Amino acid sequence: MWEYTDKVKEHFLNPRNVGKIDDANAVGEVGSLACGDALKLYLKIDDKGVIRDAKFQTFGCASAIASSSVLTELVKGKTVEEARALTNKDIAGFLGGLPKEKMHCSVMGQEALEAALKNYWGERYVAPEAEGELICKCFGVTDEQIRRAIRENDLKTAEEVTQYTKAGGGCGECILDIERLLMEVRGEQAPAEGVAPVVEEKKPKRLTNIQRMQLVSKVIDEEIRPSLKKDGGDIELIDIDGLNVVVSLRGACVGCPSAQLTLKQLVERRLRETVEPDIVIQEAQ
Repeated sequence: MWEYTDKVKEHFLNPRNVGKIDDANAVGEVGSLACGDALKLYLKIDDKGVIRDAKFQTFGCASAIASSSVLTELVKGKTVEEARALTNKDIAGFLGGLPKEKMHCSVMGQEALEAALKNYWGERYVAPEAEGELICKCFGVTDEQIRRAIRENDLKTAEEVTQYTKAGGGCGECILDIERLLMEVRGEQAPAEGVAPVVEEKKPKRLTNIQRMQLVSKVIDEEIRPSLKKDGGDIELIDIDGLNVVVSLRGACVGCPSAQLTLKQLVERRLRETVEPDIVIQEAQ
């Protein structure tokens, strides 16, 4: 499981200010249920521009709930200008830090606050994902979202970009684009346009049935299972029939809306990379 601070646990188990403000004069909504996280922030701001009340409704993990709870605590009593200066770093810092893989939850809080304040000022909030070129199709992340995350959080690697934006956390096809954006934003020289990176061609592996079974079992036990267990899930290898690998999801993965994405984009993709490129994952019925 993730290593959470005591403050994260406290705000997850006992979240503050959950619900809706019926007469809110500032509302901000960000995220998408399709991508796993969504947040709606309600603010009640008085005539002097002071935030007197704040509530939230969210769909997400422990870090998303804790980040939303802390956000409402941070903004109450502040003027709109003071609240405007809050960043995802402030949210994560108040919680004593978040697991690096969950930093995108604090970013979502910052975006919800920006959306609510735009609503208060009568301005149209344009979500970062609505601007720019779509880079990550799995999670709907654009180049503008990635550039902003790199600049504001001094990100240096594609892995860090994934932690803050989710981009690259699905099929992985956008990793090269993420690395290009990292080089551009950090002022490094990107490869000339139209020049593809040199990739050493890999020869197809030729495995016996026994070798294939041993390798599939090893990858599932040493790589895939630990990854799923971090979020309370698990996986069991049921059968191997040639290139068809039959598995069964366990724990939190059972009934999860992202179960098929997990099977195809995590399990099947990883086995194709490490065992054989034609492996097909099937879920036991």
